[in-house]
Amino acid sequence: MYFIQKNLTRFNNLSYTYFLDPNEINKVKSKLKKNEYLIYYPYKDSEKNIIYKNNKPEVLLYEIKCKTILRHQDILGTIYSLNIASDLFGDILIIDNRYYIYILPIIRNYLETNLLIIRNAHVELCEINIDTFKDYEREYERIELIVSSNRIDAVISNIIHSSRGNVGSLINNKEIMLNYDFLKNSDYKLHERDIFSIKRIGKYKYNGIIKTTKKDNYIIQLNKYI
Repeated sequence: MYFIQKNLTRFNNLSYTYFLDPNEINKVKSKLKKNEYLIYYPYKDSEKNIIYKNNKPEVLLYEIKCKTILRHQDILGTIYSLNIASDLFGDILIIDNRYYIYILPIIRNYLETNLLIIRNAHVELCEINIDTFKDYEREYERIELIVSSNRIDAVISNIIHSSRGNVGSLINNKEIMLNYDFLKNSDYKLHERDIFSIKRIGKYKYNGIIKTTKKDNYIIQLNKYI
């Protein structure tokens, strides 16, 4: 696979990969020996991380200052509109209505020059200490749902208040991701710590079944990313 080879080449030539999501991390790790790599986590609960050899890679942390309330998808969409590849930046954090992004130094100048407006609002970039959030853990909105099954289509149809048929359409349109890859099977049964996202709706972590109801339905628990 080209993706794996590309990152193995970076690892061998640069001594580190770029930012990888958990699914990508596992794919690259499978081609490496356990004692030949380490993983750099920008903060305690980070999702996009870097595989490296000996010396930690240089990573920068920027605050995106804006007087308008922004959503995660607003920032992410603007980053992609600037044709910045997903492996060149790490997690986007929203903490107390303030916005932060981890990036690789190679896009510093480009980002400072071009990231000027998000959602018609002017923004200002300010580099801050990389260790500012090293102990940060994400906050979630905890949700409990009653579902007939822990199949992903049943869970999502409950979240979006629509039919399983409509969930199938979302899958076909590649609007649902499971563990950082496009969902392919609507009958997939969720496992604890599975992460799925629904375009324009939100991102969720599945915590599992809490109990069974008298009517043999399930009460499940999810963490919704804030």
